[in-house]
Amino acid sequence: MIPVTIITGFLGSGKTTLLRHLLTDPAMSRTAVIMNEFGEIGIDHELIETSDESLMQLTTGCLCCKISNDLVLTLQELAQRRADGSIMAFERVVIETSGLADPAPILHALMADAAIVDDYALRGMVTVVDAVNGLRTLEQHEQAVRQLALADRVIISKTDLAQARTHETREKIRALNPTALMLTSDRGEVPASELFGDEWKAQPEGPLLERKEAAAAMLGHSHETAIQSFCMVLEEPVAAATLALFLEAITDNCGPDLLRVKGIVNIAERPSAPAVLHGVQHIFDPIQWLDQWPSENRDTRIVFIGRDLPEVWFRRLFELISFEVADEAATLGNRPGSLPPGSRLTQDA
Repeated sequence: MIPVTIITGFLGSGKTTLLRHLLTDPAMSRTAVIMNEFGEIGIDHELIETSDESLMQLTTGCLCCKISNDLVLTLQELAQRRADGSIMAFERVVIETSGLADPAPILHALMADAAIVDDYALRGMVTVVDAVNGLRTLEQHEQAVRQLALADRVIISKTDLAQARTHETREKIRALNPTALMLTSDRGEVPASELFGDEWKAQPEGPLLERKEAAAAMLGHSHETAIQSFCMVLEEPVAAATLALFLEAITDNCGPDLLRVKGIVNIAERPSAPAVLHGVQHIFDPIQWLDQWPSENRDTRIVFIGRDLPEVWFRRLFELISFEVADEAATLGNRPGSLPPGSRLTQDA
């Protein structure tokens, strides 16, 4: 039986950062990773490693694939390809859910679907809660509470950004899930042994499944229909100043309704490698740069997730800022990508 671990957590909690760190650990070799993203265009799998196929070989010896419509079908395909030798004989599966996912159906499938129960066994569920926005998220979003209530292990992330809130976050987590083991994470760094160690194997399977089935039945299954996503795809490179001003404008105007922003951006001043963009509500991480483009696609792709987001307004705002930056550069004779003072975007990051 192949053990399966689920990693979940609300939008921007730090799931992908955690996974990227875990996959650098030699102990995580021979792992199959299944990623599921919210929205029509996903980019998280490109931030893990380079590939232009649905199933990729990671440099650590892991496999990664985007979910193909149905989790059960994806798991069946992986098991079949493992059996016929067309992919490596992976020893475990990690499923990273969308930030808006209800994990109950996934748990139910792993416990009860006849198509996969002979090949896979549920190891447990890890939920990531960030110390910066976690308390507000748990108050405002039912899905975040559901993700936490079903967890076996809870990781409090971003403790380096919100040390003062970590204790309060712990208390809230303990009130909602008194039995879960709690860990803290600084920049996504959690030893693989803490999440995939042998002590999980010693857990009595019956009580684990009974508890999860009871919790799933109690919570039912729902999703937050008011939350939607869209993706801006830009073929032309983006001036650094345009991106910086655009981020400042949407932060100032959208507030808490802008739940998540993530993207791969082709910066005009640095076309050889893309900038990686991560934002949660009003907080944006410092821009990071990949060493190279993860695929042949050089388009800028920025995904926005939130409540009642006026997509036309976002696109029009970007167009206006792009025009203003180009016009000012032409008037003053500056380079198009000159950065405004105090900008969060740096070209030498």
